[in-house]
Amino acid sequence: MATSQSTVDYILDQLAGAGEVSARKMFGEFGLYCDGKFVASVCDDTLFIKPTRQGHAFAPDQEVGPPYIGAKDQFMISGDQLEDADWVSELLRITTAALPAPKPKKKKQTKD
Repeated sequence: MATSQSTVDYILDQLAGAGEVSARKMFGEFGLYCDGKFVASVCDDTLFIKPTRQGHAFAPDQEVGPPYIGAKDQFMISGDQLEDADWVSELLRITTAALPAPKPKKKKQTKD
């Protein structure tokens, strides 16, 4: 079951307080970026946030699971938790701060 655009729009609204949050369609699902960092995904209409040591400290009992078969476990954000925009935005802010900056893309060489 693919994620609906309306679900992604709702999640983006809930995460508005976390920073500059955007979504990109990826393989029929969505990747979420915060301040330029890949921090979460939305698969089967469920938000999955990358786990970090700081995120575990903030939400020590948070349920985890893989967003798709073969993926590493991530924080699974339930519908009730997603309704608490302040809480989920804070978790995303903490995660974003803990993750490294994206590596700069290499420039393509042109043939002369």
